[in-house]
Amino acid sequence: MNIRDPESMNEIIGNVLRYGVIASAAVVLFGTLLLASSNGASDTSGILTYHPDQVPHGNYDVSLQGLINGLAGFSAYSWIELGVIFLIATPVSRVVISVFLFAAEKDRLYVVVTAVVLTLLLFSMLVTPFIPLFHA
Repeated sequence: MNIRDPESMNEIIGNVLRYGVIASAAVVLFGTLLLASSNGASDTSGILTYHPDQVPHGNYDVSLQGLINGLAGFSAYSWIELGVIFLIATPVSRVVISVFLFAAEKDRLYVVVTAVVLTLLLFSMLVTPFIPLFHA
């Protein structure tokens, strides 16, 4: 596979997107199965009821350490959260890979444009939550 060939670039990017979505769906499905098995298949009304004042359904630790502990303890919500993180990371990884593919192609304009897009994506995800103006 020649990464300088546009068809190869499209194939690489397509595979990143495809496998990212598949991995996300598999992890969310695993978390959903854990959720159904831990609550019993006979009574799903409690887990399917929407509670807008609870995220999700009570006191749930959304920190990185809470996610790691939840994954280690096979918490259904932690596995579903990981699947959503995979889904969010998929297009971001596409942009990261595009920077390297354009660099291999020696297309400086697209490297710069894609790097600016990546910077804006990362800024919006990592910095914006800490700006008081953006808090609800």
